[in-house]
Amino acid sequence: MSHRFTARAVVVGDGAGTVVPDAVVDVADGLISWVGPAGEAPAAGDADVVDLPGVLMPGLVNAHSHAPMVLFRGQGEGLPLDRWLQEVMWPREARLTAEDVEVAMTAASAEMLRNGVTTSVEMYFHPERIAAAVAATGARAIIATPLIPLPGMPPFEEQLRTAVDLAAGTPDDGTVEFGIGPHAAYTVPLPVLRAAADAAREHGLLLHLHVAETATEGADLLATHGLSVPALLAAHDVLGGRVLAAHCVHMDDGDLDLWREYDVAVAHCPASNAKLASGVAPLRAMLDRGLRVGIGTDGPASNDGLDLLADLRLAASFARLAGRSATALTATEAIWLATGGAADAIGRPDLGQLAAGRRADLVHVDTRTLGFEPVGDPADVLAHLVWSGAGRHVRDVWVGGRQVVRDFASTTVDAEALRNDVAARAARLAAG
Repeated sequence: MSHRFTARAVVVGDGAGTVVPDAVVDVADGLISWVGPAGEAPAAGDADVVDLPGVLMPGLVNAHSHAPMVLFRGQGEGLPLDRWLQEVMWPREARLTAEDVEVAMTAASAEMLRNGVTTSVEMYFHPERIAAAVAATGARAIIATPLIPLPGMPPFEEQLRTAVDLAAGTPDDGTVEFGIGPHAAYTVPLPVLRAAADAAREHGLLLHLHVAETATEGADLLATHGLSVPALLAAHDVLGGRVLAAHCVHMDDGDLDLWREYDVAVAHCPASNAKLASGVAPLRAMLDRGLRVGIGTDGPASNDGLDLLADLRLAASFARLAGRSATALTATEAIWLATGGAADAIGRPDLGQLAAGRRADLVHVDTRTLGFEPVGDPADVLAHLVWSGAGRHVRDVWVGGRQVVRDFASTTVDAEALRNDVAARAARLAAG
């Protein structure tokens, strides 16, 4: 079935910040077929017409997440990253079952959809169960199968084989994609990182890892090798291909120049970096170098939300404070970080913008509140989304033309039952 969506305005999600007032979006077979002003729209034919009172924007792309960590939301409050991982997260994660991960991911996926996030990049255990969860909710995910040296995990060679095998067996329908997720250079040996990069390049997979999240994580590596983490990755042939580096907080000009040389994309996680006191990433310097950057929530135990619209406000605020300039990150740039820019960062040109030929992932933001007035110029819509918007304003969501949120509620899963299930499992994992 084809659909015609009419809206007060359409936010295209392109780098120019295009906003089309009184707009139409036509959808057929899960793809967008036409976008533009209502007065110029082609004949609707037999399309089902959906009149929306608010703003229509692309499905948001969460460039870095460990969403099943909803099981640990709020745990380890006040601890820095190293203690938070070693004392709280990793002991609990050692007790996880595959069913725990699937239930938690289903709940988290429903939460993200409710907040307008239609695609997320996930790095977590039991990747096949994460895929099952997003199949249930109707979302999309790129799942970076983790490589990490934790008790109970198989040898690195087996972890890498699993990652490659999962990717090889995935249908090419744009819904679930598997990549490779070595945790970081301080946890994964350099030969394993290089082998993972070789495999990712050979098979065209996303290689996703944490880089320079804290000021101290690279200290031992620097002392041993005399190189920063980015320089070390370059020296060991880890860069090149489709690489997405999360955080990238503690990067100097030389590191950023390496990222430009190797076209490394960045998943910027301002809320998590702030909560764990990791620092403020040099976002303006990244954008000025033309780096591909998308915004990520990180896991819901270190954010603790899965609200990408709320995180846009943090990204803009931190960039302006760091640069002491009210133009250090514009509203146009902030929206780009969660839409077309994020899609570019993860290597998915089929997502992130409301444009003909892209997948019909649509978010209806209910703008019938004072927070979205006045609109004297179309650009005001972007400003209101960044500075007044939040996930609570998302009323309806479609993924591939299929409605997965209607009137603020999931159409695919029982969110209340999932909440209760997550609470019971979280209590068991915390008890030991």
